[in-house]
Parts: sequence; structure tokens; C-alpha cells
Amino acid sequence: MSKSNGLEFEQPLLELEAQIKTLDETSTRTEAIEQEIIQLRRQWNEQTREIYSKLTPWEIVQVSRHKDRPYTRDYLQLVFDEFVELHGDKFFGDDRAMLTGFAKIDQYKVMVVGHQKGRTYKERAACNFGCAHPEGYRKAISKMKLAEKYGLPIICFIDTPGAYPGIGAEERGQAQVIAESMFQMSQLKTPIICVVIGEGGSGGALGIGLGDKVAVLEFAYYSVISPEGCAGIIWKSHQFAPQAADALKFTSKHLRALGVIDDVIEEPLGGAHRDHHQMAARMKSYLTRTLAGLRESSPEQLIDSRYEKFRRIGVFDDLSTTVS
Repeated sequence: MSKSNGLEFEQPLLELEAQIKTLDETSTRTEAIEQEIIQLRRQWNEQTREIYSKLTPWEIVQVSRHKDRPYTRDYLQLVFDEFVELHGDKFFGDDRAMLTGFAKIDQYKVMVVGHQKGRTYKERAACNFGCAHPEGYRKAISKMKLAEKYGLPIICFIDTPGAYPGIGAEERGQAQVIAESMFQMSQLKTPIICVVIGEGGSGGALGIGLGDKVAVLEFAYYSVISPEGCAGIIWKSHQFAPQAADALKFTSKHLRALGVIDDVIEEPLGGAHRDHHQMAARMKSYLTRTLAGLRESSPEQLIDSRYEKFRRIGVFDDLSTTVS
């Protein structure tokens, strides 16, 4: 159990953690104290399991945004070796909201592309809170093409509420560059794995989300719009975000049932923000296992199956009308 600022529904857990900490710091550790600590930890596990098994979609959104949740740079440190960051889009500048670079995971040399939110306020401001500009997506495209040139698999970490919506970004072709990124990813002759590690909002997520395998962490979400954005459009107020979250069906359970994603990666008890190392171990296991499977397919097979995979997404009713 790591130290973290708890969410509203986590208050019972925080109280137990405080009791355990107090007993742990007791100078005289008697047998009775040891037994009480064991009992409290058992109680914490039971309550955590019960609370997290019944989270509402809006509560899952809160977990996905937790300030202690591991970001792309955390996974680069814990999962990969020899990361070499690559900067710039060769057109305008370097976007810190989009990380790109060479890395190694076990025996595989890969290209990593991912959103970065930043941990402190200064870092978050520099990264636009994970909202990439057009130059971020142009950087991602150019580095993915570089990976294709050298036959390197691509791993994308998605964690953004959406692409940056400012006037400058629109003037520099935000919508066009996201569409171009998706098109280029559909044609790349190298394996692509996309993982939603936190927020997966709108076109900002889709811009690096077209892969051979798309996975979502257990308490992440993946949606055409953020709950606040949806509430603002439908109900004209952000205070209806919880209702929007229920309606959007964007949790990992919904997404797998709808066929939008391929896999759900289970998080540690109490969420990824409580145990970065355990989450990283599960992430590494998933990535290496998936890479091994994708490496067996030829480039032509990858492109064909990728195309068919996204063409199959969606459910509709075929209503035939009879003209009398």
C-alpha cells in the first residue's frame, strides 16, 4: 500500500491505512500489536476488493485521473531499458505532451509513443496536461515511420482527456493531423500495440490508438468524448458529468463487451496508483506476450487484419422496409 491522496469513495481505506501506519510506528511491537496489524491489513484488502468491484463509471474516471497514477514516463523507467528520447516534428517544434523514442523490452527493440501529463503543476503546464498539439502528432507520425523503416514494433501509451483545443492548434491543422496519423498507422508494416493507461478521450486518444492490439487498463476509460464535454453538450452543464459517464459506456468492461478493445489489463488491488511496480510487471508481461504473437504475422497480414479489426467495430440493426 503506497501513500496517496484518496478519492472520496476511498475514505474508509484511508482510515484503515492511518491506523496501520500508527501501529507500524509504535516503538514497542508486542505480539498483540502484530496481530492487530495483520487483522487491519486483512480488513483493508477485503474492503478495497469490495469497493473497487462496485465502482461506478464516474468513479472509474476519478481513478483514471488520480495524480499518483503511473504515466508514460513511469512505464519507460519501470518496464523498458535503454530509452532514447526523440524530439521534434521537423515542422514547428517539440511537444512535451507527446513522448517518443527508442527503447528495449526484454529481447525486443521497440519504438515507444505516448502521452505525458506531468507530475507537478510546472510539468503539467509544460505538457498541456497531456493534451497534444498538432506538432505532437506530427512527431508521433514521423517516429512511427522511422520504426517501420527499421522493422521495430510500436508501443503506444494513451493518456489524454483530448487533443489541445486552442485556436493555435486549430490553425496548425489539429483535426487534419489526427486523421493523417490514423491513416498512416493503418498502413504501417510493423506490429502496433496500443494501451490506454489512464484517460482515453476523443480524437486525442484516437490519434495514436489504431493498433493491431488495443488494450485498456482495468480502471481506465476510452471514449469519443470526456464526460464533462458530453455533459456540456447534452445537459449544458458539467455538473451532469456522472450521468454522462453512465451513458457513454466507456469502461473496460463495456469496451470489451462491445468489441472496441482486445484486452483488459488487470490493475493491482486498489488501482495502479497504489503499486507502480506491480502494475509495471503486469504491463511488461502483457507487452512481451503480445509482441511474441504479433511477430509471427507478416507485414501484409498485419495490415489486412488491422483493417478488418476496425471495420468490424460497431453494432447496428439492419431494418428492411417493404414498399407496398
